[in-house]
Amino acid sequence: MFRKRTPAKKRAFLAPEGTRLYAIGDVHGRADLLEDLLEVIVRDDAARETRDSTIIFLGDLVDRGPDSAAVVARVRALCAEAGVARLVKGNHDHVLIKAARGDAQAAKVLLGIGGLPTLLSYGITEEEAGRGTHQDLADLIEQRLPRDDVAFLERGEDMILLGDYLFVHAGIRPGVALADQKISDLYWIREPFLSSEIDHGVLVIHGHSVTQSIEEQPNRIGIDTGAYSSGTLSAIGIEGDRRWFLDASRQADSTDAAPQQ
Repeated sequence: MFRKRTPAKKRAFLAPEGTRLYAIGDVHGRADLLEDLLEVIVRDDAARETRDSTIIFLGDLVDRGPDSAAVVARVRALCAEAGVARLVKGNHDHVLIKAARGDAQAAKVLLGIGGLPTLLSYGITEEEAGRGTHQDLADLIEQRLPRDDVAFLERGEDMILLGDYLFVHAGIRPGVALADQKISDLYWIREPFLSSEIDHGVLVIHGHSVTQSIEEQPNRIGIDTGAYSSGTLSAIGIEGDRRWFLDASRQADSTDAAPQQ
């Protein structure tokens, strides 16, 4: 005689007790959407019981959108307030940091992944950016980008573990312990992370891979909804074992059709 199988219980992931977490996906220079979403988060937080609330930015503050300098300044100010916000570094942030440290190859890559609008937002003209070699461009970026902004991006964390939640820009290598993850995977990975169904031991909250809406899987939640082109910047709220989604939308300003990087 066969017994009816009891469905497996859905695993509960818990945030640290007494905390409320908000994570924001890839901003990519959309300062307007960032301000809108921050207002949404403030209202959401105020409508709930008082908790220690923290906003986590999942990286890629810069490139593609029109006002990366304003985004960096805003996030930098938030992170300067104790306990208010934390920054995870993204691949675009990492490339900009290297270019601003005089790396010619990074300057070349930066232009290929939508970095020109970032340079424009910092007062570097298109003519200046296209003049000379990639080393000339790297030297120009090093001279013109505010050192405090570059240092702030460089201080961004590679990943943040809070309770049962791991916040990271791109994802992790399945089957590899968190302590053994390669930095390049944390910034750049797509496969085999996106299609993996294994239990990572934590619920991974990530950006980097654009989806039309927030993508919720049993082992990960992707919240990059392509703000720079879609006009929608998304966030997730987490408290205890509960999760909810927030967003801000405007008509997209960017016509950047470059492939995801």
